Amino acid sequence: MQIMYFLAFLLQNDADAAAVEHAAMAMLAIIPIIILIGLAIIVIPFWFICKKAGFSPWLTLLNIIPMGNLVLIYILAFAEWKVVPAPPPVWQQQPTYPPRPPYPPQG
Repeated sequence: MQIMYFLAFLLQNDADAAAVEHAAMAMLAIIPIIILIGLAIIVIPFWFICKKAGFSPWLTLLNIIPMGNLVLIYILAFAEWKVVPAPPPVWQQQPTYPPRPPYPPQG
């Protein structure tokens, strides 16, 4: 709702130049914070994905470059991961049976 009021304020024909300048300066102060939050939302999960996949987590910084995130996704999708596969879950493993007792000697 506040955005609508802000846009209506900017679209007025007789808007005060000082008020418009003040609003623009406020937006210029907020936009870098929004960009940093957006980068953190993208970079932190990719950092952990690269670490778990056995790659350098610094590859995550490709997300900062335009179209670099596509390069990173293709690296992760088609590269050989340097991790050991996890063992199957317990419910999918074959149960271990005790050894059979020896038969009595037949004579």
